[in-house]
Amino acid sequence: MLNVGRLLLKTMRMIGLILLVLVFATPFLWMAVTSVKSLTETLTFPPIWIPETIMWKNFVAAWESGPFLRYLVNSVIVSGSILVLQLFTIIPAAYAFARYRFRGDKLLFGITMVTLMIPAQLIFLPLYLQFSEWNILDTHLALILPFAANAFGIFMLRQSFKQVPEELIEAARLDQAGEWKIMYKVMVPIAKPVIITFALFSFITSWNDYFWPLVMTTSETARTLPVGITALMNVEGGVAYNIMMAGNMLLVVPVLIIFFFAQRQIIRAFVYTGEK
Repeated sequence: MLNVGRLLLKTMRMIGLILLVLVFATPFLWMAVTSVKSLTETLTFPPIWIPETIMWKNFVAAWESGPFLRYLVNSVIVSGSILVLQLFTIIPAAYAFARYRFRGDKLLFGITMVTLMIPAQLIFLPLYLQFSEWNILDTHLALILPFAANAFGIFMLRQSFKQVPEELIEAARLDQAGEWKIMYKVMVPIAKPVIITFALFSFITSWNDYFWPLVMTTSETARTLPVGITALMNVEGGVAYNIMMAGNMLLVVPVLIIFFFAQRQIIRAFVYTGEK
């Protein structure tokens, strides 16, 4: 009787998980299917899931609708630069908050955490005016500079660094290792899964960011893929949903490839955090 109850509970849990996966996966599957439909099929009601003919040319139409190569290069430059800058700033900051005690350290850390609650839309106007005064609007620098540090990354790494045994750090100091060497040779390798996970989150956030490139750029010179895809709304004299979805697939595929190669490290990061 007990085994029947456990089997029923396990089945219900499995059904719940499958339904949850379907809720999150259905929008993506719909986007992928729509990207290879004809325009007529996208407007058909009730909707169809399997197109009569696979329209690969939708991707070509999306790519040729604007300077997509320029958008792609801009996205790589902006997202890559933000990631590198954040790693250079958050690692020393997290190490200091985790291992040093100095006057006002808790207040400074609290102020850092408060910035997590401030949306980018709230500070874009003063930053826009400041960048206008510096004459860097419509450049890559205007898209990169506000995101050179990341409070969430500091918090994640601080929690990870605090888990490293103090004896390990003292042993390194006895071997006459300096603080920078301890940080990069001892702490960073131990926290590698967490750093890779943060790097993935950071890259996806900046890669998909639409608001900031929209308000900071006025030409194709520095615009990124999310802003460029909005131009697809006017392809073929109207809203071509199939080509719009093809453009969105071009935006998502690089992220999926990176996630595919980093998924093992992400799982290790969650396991590492859970064990502690």
